[in-house]
Amino acid sequence: MRGTVDASTRRRAEYSTDASNYRVVPQVVAFPRDVDDAVAALETARSLGVPVTSRGGGTSVAGNAVGTGLVLDWSRHVNRVHQIDPEARTARVDPGVVMAMLQSEVAPHGLRFGPDPSTQARATLGGMIGNNACGPRAVAYGRTADNVLELDVVDGRGRRFTAGKGLDPVPGLDTLVRGELELLRTEVGRFGRQVSGYSLEHLLPERGADLAKALVGTEGTVVTLLGATVRLVPIAAAPVLVVLGYPDMPTAADAVPALLAHSPLAIEGMDARLVDVVRRVKGASAVPPLPEGAGWLMVEVGGDDLDQAMARATALAADSGTRAVGVFPPGPQAAAMWRIREDGAGLGGRTPSGAQAWPGFEDSAVPPERLGAYLRELEALMTQHQVDGLAYGHFGDGCLHLRLDVPMERSGDPLRAFMTDAAHLVAAHGGSLSGEHGDGRARSELLPVMYSERAIRVFEAFKDLLDPDDLLNPGVLVRPRPLDADLRRPHAHRLPAATGFAFDRDDGDFTTAVHRCVGVGKCRADSTATGGFMCPSYLATRDEKDSTRGRARVLQEMANGSLVSRGWSSPEVHEALDLCLSCKACSSDCPAGVDMAQYKAEVLHRTYAKKLRPINHYVLGWLPRWARLITGIPGLARLTNAALGIRPLAKAVLRVGGMDARRTMVSFAPTPFRTAVRRGQHDVTRGEAPEATTTTDGPRPIGLSTRPRVLLWTDSFSDSLAPSVPTAAVKVLRAAGYEVLVPDHDACCGLTWISTGQLDGARDRLRHLLDVLGPYAVNGIPIVGLEPSCTAVLRSDLLDLLPEDPRAVAVSRATHTLAELLTAPAPIGPGDRWQLPDLSGVTAVVQPHCHHHAVMTYTADRGLLTDAGAQFSTLAGCCGLAGNFGMEKGHYDVSVQVAEHGLLPALREAAPGDVYLADGFSCRTQAEQLADVRGVHLAELLADHLTVGA
Repeated sequence: MRGTVDASTRRRAEYSTDASNYRVVPQVVAFPRDVDDAVAALETARSLGVPVTSRGGGTSVAGNAVGTGLVLDWSRHVNRVHQIDPEARTARVDPGVVMAMLQSEVAPHGLRFGPDPSTQARATLGGMIGNNACGPRAVAYGRTADNVLELDVVDGRGRRFTAGKGLDPVPGLDTLVRGELELLRTEVGRFGRQVSGYSLEHLLPERGADLAKALVGTEGTVVTLLGATVRLVPIAAAPVLVVLGYPDMPTAADAVPALLAHSPLAIEGMDARLVDVVRRVKGASAVPPLPEGAGWLMVEVGGDDLDQAMARATALAADSGTRAVGVFPPGPQAAAMWRIREDGAGLGGRTPSGAQAWPGFEDSAVPPERLGAYLRELEALMTQHQVDGLAYGHFGDGCLHLRLDVPMERSGDPLRAFMTDAAHLVAAHGGSLSGEHGDGRARSELLPVMYSERAIRVFEAFKDLLDPDDLLNPGVLVRPRPLDADLRRPHAHRLPAATGFAFDRDDGDFTTAVHRCVGVGKCRADSTATGGFMCPSYLATRDEKDSTRGRARVLQEMANGSLVSRGWSSPEVHEALDLCLSCKACSSDCPAGVDMAQYKAEVLHRTYAKKLRPINHYVLGWLPRWARLITGIPGLARLTNAALGIRPLAKAVLRVGGMDARRTMVSFAPTPFRTAVRRGQHDVTRGEAPEATTTTDGPRPIGLSTRPRVLLWTDSFSDSLAPSVPTAAVKVLRAAGYEVLVPDHDACCGLTWISTGQLDGARDRLRHLLDVLGPYAVNGIPIVGLEPSCTAVLRSDLLDLLPEDPRAVAVSRATHTLAELLTAPAPIGPGDRWQLPDLSGVTAVVQPHCHHHAVMTYTADRGLLTDAGAQFSTLAGCCGLAGNFGMEKGHYDVSVQVAEHGLLPALREAAPGDVYLADGFSCRTQAEQLADVRGVHLAELLADHLTVGA
């Protein structure tokens, strides 16, 4: 085949699991270039007797996308929409087409694909067809099976055919159907979300003998999908979201049958505790005002126009059985509610107490009229088994999503016990073990609880007609693997915290931390249109290796030790982490809270402990030390800058220092900010932290000054490389009415030591920082940070590197960005003492620093710019330099690719006179080096617009 075939240990580790609990290491992973390539791979595998598993986005929660033989990744290349017919309302697609891509391509025609699972930004149509995916709007548009017209497939015998209506392509199938008519009419297809097993009801003559629909949901066990023709539906003109509050989730479920009479587009259930998690993780502003309740229904209704949709919303609310009603027309608040729902799979991965929750009993379904009673009995069963989880789901279809904190660190026995009891409960309510994700390895063994022995034999006969040698996804649905075999977590060894990060939120265990990744795959989606920053390296390369999930999988295999076997020094681990920019975007954007920047620093720390490091760790990792040395000797900064201005010499220095020779070295300030302060060139107060007195206006110094005090913390970058930034900050803070304090001693946060994994050195610098800044913090004096990445260290990494030092908490809480301080309520903020400068004449391209986005959020800055009257567009995504990353040898090309995803196009499109606003030194450096654009810090922008005498 022409596509890549990869049998490396690292690649096999990346594909050893999907979004499920299971670990199955493949022999080889292949990336077909096109359908013919895939057919060739299938023929080779069949001739060798090698099992084949198809994989799309890898978001299967049941273990349907892992296998022991050949794994075919369709998403890399076979991912086109080949034809759209607006008149017939159809589209012909490849298996690897991401659902969101299909939606965007058919939207200009006023059309959409009906089913829309929450993972649609990374889930592929092939995976949706394999599992019979549904999503929130299946209540209106049906399951994937209801929207498939034809399938181009190859079965396990090597026969390629087009499946549509009619059974002729499969010899013997008509005989099987005619011999089992009674069973097919009574045991399968009893209600809409009966997805478990094979959906053979579609083969019945009264249902059109539709082979294509019957093959949907077969989980790659009887055919391999090569392409599909799907049905499209019109986009709802003006969807309105109605949120209904109830005392609890079962009561909310009881209301569903009455609401279905109003023909809604969606009815979603959501537990109040899930919303509490969103508020805790994303901030209170992430959740719109909700009606009173402990359980809510999100009901979407449509209409020909907004007035009609609003009228339908009013009528629906009248039949809802509750007075707690919120109505959200199309707009930001409705979008925010749907984002909460979309992040459910990740946010539901932790219980309210913070414990890890696992899939397995992920998507059970019962007829909607039984849902309330089912939920009450399920809650009792959970209490009996002492497990907890956050419930949500497609209540309009009777489908419940639930991840549970089943203890699996040592054994799969607790999982088996709960799953067995839960399967009997589902069956007692006439339900289905799976409502949309398929059975996979998680539930196939339990199908005899739901189906008769004869039905199981019919499933086996269907499989044998198409795949008699059991080469297509064996161990799933027919002749299944035990549900507690191949579990990933029980075989991962503890890696307790040692001399690096404390990992307090993960019980002091690196293994627990990396198992936060449950594979939801949001890191593979381009979320920049909605303000997301994750994952810049994957968006540049489109390689699973460079996704947050792919890296986490390799680290999980390191914890297992059988495949990736050399521990912290394993080459597979360092290959996986090499292109991680340490942007920390995953720490906020990943709903599971994976922090790959922290994991990378820990790996580097343990790998090189007491060993010689790569040269760039000393050059870039010690940059603040070199900057302080160069700027501390009069005249040396000018001499150094002049020398590095000689291009051949600069290239030699870059190469020797482990950097890319295409880069330009930074310039050192001839007069650092702190030197200027010592010379009395700035209107600031120097010295140690004085005692504080507290008044109604906040902390004030003892003495004559009546100005509230603020400590301007000048980090190493701002001091030695960009002193114009703290200079401008002094002007702004003075204008805002503050007395600006600057400590006598420098206080480095150790950022570059952290990013290069020199955590002992980082801890030493942070202890010194606490000696300097701690007295100010404990005396209630706000600390203003200027460099976002350094400010983020004080707000996050500081607490995990020095968890036992109470000063760390005080400094972290006292630290603010400039915008946070200026927009804070009095007495911290300036209140009525100051008016923002008028920025109404400013048009800006704004690049938030990744750490700013991830740790502090850009909310305060955005609000300040808006209130000041600026016109601005805010970029999402990394600039690509990411501190030392883009300077290092081997990273330049990816650094530029990342910049081309957002920053560089925006700068090219900017009008003359537009401002490039970037607080991050690296963000300004990237723009200057790649686009010859000089950026300004917010402090500089504000200072330039202060009124005379302010």
